[in-house]
Amino acid sequence: MLDETGSVTMLAVLGALQYMGTLIAPLFGLAGDLKGRRAVLCAMRVTYAVLAIAMMIFGLTGVLTPYHVFALVFLMGLARPSDIVLRNSLIGDTMPRPNLMNALGFSRATSDSAKIAGALAGAGLLSSLGIGVTYVFVAGFYLASFALTFGVSKTRPNHGAGESPTSPGRDLMDGLAYAWKTPNVRMILWMAFLLNLTAVPWTTGLMAYVARDIYLMDANGLGRLVAGYASGALTGSLVLAWIGGTSRPSLLMFATALVWYGLLAVFAQIRDPSIGAWLLVVIGVCHSTTMIAMGVALIGWAETRFRGRVMGVRSFAVLGVPVGLLSAGPLIAAVGYSPSLELYCALGAAATILVAVLNRRFI
Repeated sequence: MLDETGSVTMLAVLGALQYMGTLIAPLFGLAGDLKGRRAVLCAMRVTYAVLAIAMMIFGLTGVLTPYHVFALVFLMGLARPSDIVLRNSLIGDTMPRPNLMNALGFSRATSDSAKIAGALAGAGLLSSLGIGVTYVFVAGFYLASFALTFGVSKTRPNHGAGESPTSPGRDLMDGLAYAWKTPNVRMILWMAFLLNLTAVPWTTGLMAYVARDIYLMDANGLGRLVAGYASGALTGSLVLAWIGGTSRPSLLMFATALVWYGLLAVFAQIRDPSIGAWLLVVIGVCHSTTMIAMGVALIGWAETRFRGRVMGVRSFAVLGVPVGLLSAGPLIAAVGYSPSLELYCALGAAATILVAVLNRRFI
């Protein structure tokens, strides 16, 4: 997209479209609570495969335009943010609380390792074979994922004994009310939104801008940066999967979030791509550790019957990413890359400290 349009704003819009599904994530969580996680996960993977096949056809026939990409990414973005909702809810359903940190660490390690392989293989395939052939492989992986999802248990989460059936609308509103009225859950939701607003955009949607305009790298260079970041995230995930973490995950979350902001502020000043790549590895460790600790705290605190809906509400926080991206694009154009990133870090760190102070009884 950056090569076709030359616009960092268009790149930011493309990144933002991937998160539009956060608006309906609680509905996916509700469907998982009521119909079972497996059925919803299978439907989502079929959707991914169909959209990847459409991208493949457009690419192979030579008619792919930025408008096609915007449309397909938007449709993919309606479902993808809810994927982690259902996967984390499934972990909460099946794992005892003392093992949550290990389980979430292992789960995130699998996704981080896929990002590393995808970034390197995708960049190589794209530059050598083109987008059409690349998406032949993407569609194949989505179909394989659909087949593997049949191994998930059909079990549905238990509801409270003696509860009378209610409408889906009432179930959804009950979940939203529970998430908002439970103070420790609300604290996690605020932190999730804050991090997605001020920290995540710089290492996701804007990484292509950093690679091309700051480090003067091509698609393969971008792949190496993304792989380095994902390698750090994988390292953090594996460490937590191995050692299990702490009995106070909220404290770990706040501590690593502040370190994350500090490292991003340093990253804003780096112009050597080699140093930047190594720094991204450490930033990835902080990102992974923060998000896993956040997930452990939220899953551990949420009641079983509300878990899918609470995780769906948690996905609302991902709306911070498109807001952060859409704000960063014009800000970079106006004041430059480094001042923009430093401003985001300062605001994010200050807000993190405020949330911690106001909710210190839960830390």
